[in-house]
Amino acid sequence: MSQVEGHVQSLEKALKILEALAAAGEGIGLSELSRRLNLNKSTVYRMLSTLKAYGYVDQEETTEKYVLGLKILDLSGSLLERLDVRAVAHPYLKELADATQEVAHMVIRDGAEAVYIDKVEGNRTIRMHSQIGRRVALHSTAVGKAILAFLPEQEVVKIATDRGLPRFTPRTITTMASLQAELARVREQGYSVDDGENEEGIRCVGAPIFDHSGQVVAALSVSGLTISVTPERVPELGKMVGHAGQEISRQLGFKPATAERSFPSRLL
Repeated sequence: MSQVEGHVQSLEKALKILEALAAAGEGIGLSELSRRLNLNKSTVYRMLSTLKAYGYVDQEETTEKYVLGLKILDLSGSLLERLDVRAVAHPYLKELADATQEVAHMVIRDGAEAVYIDKVEGNRTIRMHSQIGRRVALHSTAVGKAILAFLPEQEVVKIATDRGLPRFTPRTITTMASLQAELARVREQGYSVDDGENEEGIRCVGAPIFDHSGQVVAALSVSGLTISVTPERVPELGKMVGHAGQEISRQLGFKPATAERSFPSRLL
């Protein structure tokens, strides 16, 4: 692991440890963490001990694996509280989850990726593996396509060029022409669909969220197994998420006349 010029090396290592623990999800042992980061075990142990003392790392008693500590929630909670869109949108996510019995998500865009910032699960016994803070590609997800569809064309081209259009399943869109056609369809119908394009067996229906200036700032979706979110349900779910997106946008001060591309009239 190379040190970034001008950065404090010990702090950089500690941050890498936290990132590795976040990626591990269910925990990771000292030896494996040392191997992944290419750091001496004693160095990793000392840093883990310090992070543990301050509550940023915890250690499971039975497996002795290290996981992120609850103190992390204090930091992330403070950040999320500053995201007004999350506070406004959460009741609508709850309504969607209750009405559909599926999982409702909301994301914001960070460069060429979407980041989950909220999630509400329905009452179905099957649970999805999505996590708040997880990053996903824009071109292969319903939330991502809902955002891309309302960005300036040159920005979409730049994102696709810089990041590429990697394939995640046989259904993933991998060409610019196909992506442009898909985004035109999203703008026309007012909602987007991920038909197993990011993860096999999962179908999602999404819609954009605009701010007061008319910029697309977020997206929300309803997601579930393809046996539950059937093609026949997609139009109904599209109308529901589209309506929720409109209401959230209006509460953020959005007026259709301010947006370069707005909701289709059929959803207004």
